[in-house]
Amino acid sequence: MAQVSRRYARAFADVVMARKIDVAAAVSTLEQFTEVVASSSDLRNVLDSPSVPQQQKLKLLDAVVARIGGQHEVRNFAAILMDKHRIGLLAEITALVKAELNERLRLAEAEVTSARELAPDERSALEKKLSGMSGKTVRATYTQDPALLGGVRIRIGSTIYDGSVKGQLQRVKLQIAAQ
Repeated sequence: MAQVSRRYARAFADVVMARKIDVAAAVSTLEQFTEVVASSSDLRNVLDSPSVPQQQKLKLLDAVVARIGGQHEVRNFAAILMDKHRIGLLAEITALVKAELNERLRLAEAEVTSARELAPDERSALEKKLSGMSGKTVRATYTQDPALLGGVRIRIGSTIYDGSVKGQLQRVKLQIAAQ
C-alpha cells in the first residue's frame, strides 16, 4: 500500500506545484482534514462506504472542507480518495504529501530539543548551521527537556545529532564499559 500512497501523494504534490498553490496552506488544510476524518469513525465509514450514494458523500465532504476552510484542490483530492476507496490511507498519504513537497522545495524539518529555551539569535544561528549541513532550508520546531542537562538534540528526518550533556555522558559510559 505504501507504493499506492506514494503515487497519490506525488499526484497531489504535482497539482499543488503546477497551480502554484500556497504549499503551507495546502498541507495545513490536508492535515486538518486528515485529523477530522481520523477523529470520527462514523465520518470515515460514511466516506468509504459503497452503500452510501456518491452525491451524499460529496455533500458531506463539501461540508467538512468548508468547515475547516479548505481549498478546492484539497476537496477534489479527498473526493478522488473517497471514490477510489482510499480514505483509509489518508493519514499515510498526508505524511507523504508533506515529505514530497518538502523535498521539491528543498526544505528540511528539524526537531530541536534543548535543556533551556533558546534565544532568537541562538535559534537563527542554529538553523543557519543546520541549513549549511543539510543543504536545504531548515524549518525547526523547538521543545525543552531539562533532563538533557545542557546542549541540544536535533532530529532531521531519521538523522539525530546529539550534542546534549546527557548524550555525551551516555557515550562516555559506553566507552568505559567497552574497555
